[in-house]
Amino acid sequence: MTSHSQFKNRHDAGKKLAKALKRFAGDSPLILALPRGGVPVAYEVAVELVAEMDLLLVRKIGAPGHEELGIGAIVDGVHPQVVLNEGIVRQLGPSPAYIQSETRKQLAIIAQRRRLYRGSTPPVDMRGRTVIVVDDGIATGGTARAALRGIKQNHPARTILAVPVAPADCVEQLERECDEVICLVSPSPFYAVGAYYADFTQTGDEEVIHLVHEIERLERPSPLQ
Repeated sequence: MTSHSQFKNRHDAGKKLAKALKRFAGDSPLILALPRGGVPVAYEVAVELVAEMDLLLVRKIGAPGHEELGIGAIVDGVHPQVVLNEGIVRQLGPSPAYIQSETRKQLAIIAQRRRLYRGSTPPVDMRGRTVIVVDDGIATGGTARAALRGIKQNHPARTILAVPVAPADCVEQLERECDEVICLVSPSPFYAVGAYYADFTQTGDEEVIHLVHEIERLERPSPLQ
């Protein structure tokens, strides 16, 4: 374990995060994992809270001719949402046709990934639910911000972002996007997320599929009405 490591691996991080989330267990929360690295963390949270788990797929919309520059994102769900970075959109001025075309393309990729991970199981409806979004860590906050904004448009009762590690300034910014941010470690200076894990081996598709199937086998109470 390196001098910066706080967690043995993602499962260890998930078990520690679950302890900080125990107070939500009585709310029958919906745990939403950001694939792929967030899935092992979310799995441990869902097991400890005896909660329902689903995946939240987020795909970036790249700028015309510069796909690495995100002008927005598509957020998965019963009602997928387009979340645009209005400042960048105004600056670059992509055409509505371009945004529509990219939206269709990314929605198709999301549908493909969901079929791979969950087969024919549709997204879980988050309306009126306590939703806990889980990732293995945050570096810049872009994906988490898009995810939270997309979720908000699906009308949950409450949204919590839960991560093992993130920079303090990111946590502060993301607190404006949800009801609460739970972050176990906010080091300064901040290194890459992987620096806080002894084992940060990439999570593969097979592991995601395995953990999704495992969580489905567990008995869970019905969500609160």
